[in-house]
Amino acid sequence: MSNAMRSVVLSLLAAMICLPALSQNSLIPQPVSEQPASGRFTLPTSIVIAAHEHPALAHILEDLKTHLSIPTGYNVLIDYEVGIRTPTIQLIWNMTPDPALGDEGYTLTTTPAMVTIRANKPAGIFYGIQTFYQLLPKEIESKQLVKNVAWSAPCTTITDYPRFGWRGLMFDVARHFFTKQEVKDFIDVMVRYKFNLLHLHLTDDEGWRIEIKSLPKLTQVGAWNVKRVGTFGSFDAPGQDEKKDYGGFYTQDDIRELVQYAKDRFVNILPEVDMPGHSLAAITSYPELSCTAGADSYRVRSGEKIMNWYKGGFSALVDNTLCPANEKVYPFVDKVLTEIAALFPFGYIHVGGDECAKNFWEQSDQVKALMKKEGLKNMEEVQSYFEKRVEKIVESKGKKVIGWDEILEGGLAPNAAVMSWRGVAGGIAAARLKHSVVMSPTTFVYLDYMQGDAAIEPPVYATLRLNTVYSYEPVPDSVDPKYIIGGQANLWSEQVYNVRHLQYMVWPRSLAVAEDFWSPKEKKNWDNFAQRVETEFDRLDVEQVKYSRSMFDAIITPKKDVTAYDSITVDLSTEVAGLEIYYSFDNSNPDNFYPKFTSTLSIPKEAAWLKVITYRDGKPIGRQINVLVGDLQRRVGLAGIKEKIAD
Repeated sequence: MSNAMRSVVLSLLAAMICLPALSQNSLIPQPVSEQPASGRFTLPTSIVIAAHEHPALAHILEDLKTHLSIPTGYNVLIDYEVGIRTPTIQLIWNMTPDPALGDEGYTLTTTPAMVTIRANKPAGIFYGIQTFYQLLPKEIESKQLVKNVAWSAPCTTITDYPRFGWRGLMFDVARHFFTKQEVKDFIDVMVRYKFNLLHLHLTDDEGWRIEIKSLPKLTQVGAWNVKRVGTFGSFDAPGQDEKKDYGGFYTQDDIRELVQYAKDRFVNILPEVDMPGHSLAAITSYPELSCTAGADSYRVRSGEKIMNWYKGGFSALVDNTLCPANEKVYPFVDKVLTEIAALFPFGYIHVGGDECAKNFWEQSDQVKALMKKEGLKNMEEVQSYFEKRVEKIVESKGKKVIGWDEILEGGLAPNAAVMSWRGVAGGIAAARLKHSVVMSPTTFVYLDYMQGDAAIEPPVYATLRLNTVYSYEPVPDSVDPKYIIGGQANLWSEQVYNVRHLQYMVWPRSLAVAEDFWSPKEKKNWDNFAQRVETEFDRLDVEQVKYSRSMFDAIITPKKDVTAYDSITVDLSTEVAGLEIYYSFDNSNPDNFYPKFTSTLSIPKEAAWLKVITYRDGKPIGRQINVLVGDLQRRVGLAGIKEKIAD
């Protein structure tokens, strides 16, 4: 073979070696740009990380050293004397900043000889490292030695930076308490996907979770309730003799530790004290904060019904509000926020403002007197009066206010930011008023919603599928984009009792959220994303993170049959392309030898069950879903039909 021919063959072989890795690229979130190159980078058994010595890089370097050494068993050396040793990985802090990268952007280059990450700031280097991990085999996430793995990555050049500066996840630790270590574990996973904001929902009717030294009853009393397990909102009210020993709280030292832990990973923590509603734990601790007689008999909620919800509104069965007309409330708020402001360096404090029932205010002589004195015309203006006084308290601590979009009602406090959760209308209204907005609508990013069919998911209010989350565009067409500072997904924990279920609800939908708020809008592609998520499942398996595979389940859509009175038809579909759906009406469990769905189904007259399952390449991939025909009828409003009950 001639030298010229040998050169051609070697080049083809190198390209062939590189192609499989590139075709399997599962980077999440998708970077701004990537330029694949031929060849692969392979970790040597002795790894040298070269970086200039700087306090801001210390944790990054130690984390990188640990992350590489444990699963590989390789020796990892950090070399601060740049240029003395030949580096395996070099981290370069740009002395002349690249304007395109900003504070969180980076460039990552892998060649056969070396990995280079450049950034303007340490955060960019950190995010570049997270991307590098995703280029390596999934076993890099192992917490123990893994043998017989080719520790290599495809050669490529990536330039990347975020679309939004606020990329958050909200963790409700009030409804059910999660330990300090569990919060740290949550941070560890979220930063893999470049989230930079952890919103801690610290107070609610079910518990007060942060130590306030000047108000010790908040945790002595307010942090504890009677344990109930089952369907939240349906429990019996606790008896006086039942032990109130379920719950917990974070000491101020715990909070300092969490804040530092998050800071080391370039995450800000946003504290939320929900008020004036959702304040039963505070009222139970200090009944004098209420305007309602009998508040001294209240108890921290354990999941019993305390609100009436009806079409178009709600009312409270117990007064779970801080009373805007009670002057004792404002020194209380001042004490709480003084201590919280000292603990959390982030520039915002979240003051809640959502779902504030006002029926007790309507009966209160104190509130009526306040309205007359201040010229307030309705209960929304009463809440606005409260919010504006709270904003002044927050600003006196050197912080800014952010609250749920209800704080718009009755007039928005002058400098408040709005977190839009009831759809996008609140965000649009606030942006038009030139207020900063964090988009967080139930319709796209509420992670407590079911992920698939209600027949097999833990029951909650609604279903939010992965492809719906991924379809979200945070900037409405009708507003100036500069007022949309970012967004977040929210996990309310009424029905989340433990970490494993927490993970199941968060992942993979938060992968879609990460891409919604990091990646360029024009690069989003559902089919491509679904493939990358499936690859990422293998990595989450290595990390022992529980996740939902509902993206592979059938979607069951019943409809009223226009050709027959009191009858329904059923359509079946999938989120992921290329799946086949098989079904049965005869009570048996279908497989791929059963009828395959091709068009709208009519339900046999005597059928009691519809059972469906998805397959790919001859193997089951989704969960089997069994639904009573009577349940399908109820879904389309045919509740009057006689239900067929299976034996």
